[in-house]
Amino acid sequence: MTPGFPDGDEGPFFCPHSAVMEGFLKYVPHLESQLDVRRVDFVRPRPAIVELLGEENQGTPVLVLAEDHGSDEDTQVSDQTGRAFILGEMDISRFLSRELGIMKPH
Repeated sequence: MTPGFPDGDEGPFFCPHSAVMEGFLKYVPHLESQLDVRRVDFVRPRPAIVELLGEENQGTPVLVLAEDHGSDEDTQVSDQTGRAFILGEMDISRFLSRELGIMKPH
């Protein structure tokens, strides 16, 4: 999520969960070039996510898997679009570690 966002008349804010993912991308700098990283605004709807996962799955951080990836016990599947995804910084980090052979969270 793009940092420095307002919420009503208050802010600016940052999303701690997204900040963890930003830190992870700094720890593994080559990772961002392997992924299509998109930072979205706080305000809903979040069109970039809705397009891929539907209105009900707009949480962040989220890793949307390639259409041909399929799903397993670590993924959720959008009822609206059928796309598999992983929600949350820890689950995303564990998945990327397994899939790409990079360091894992402890």
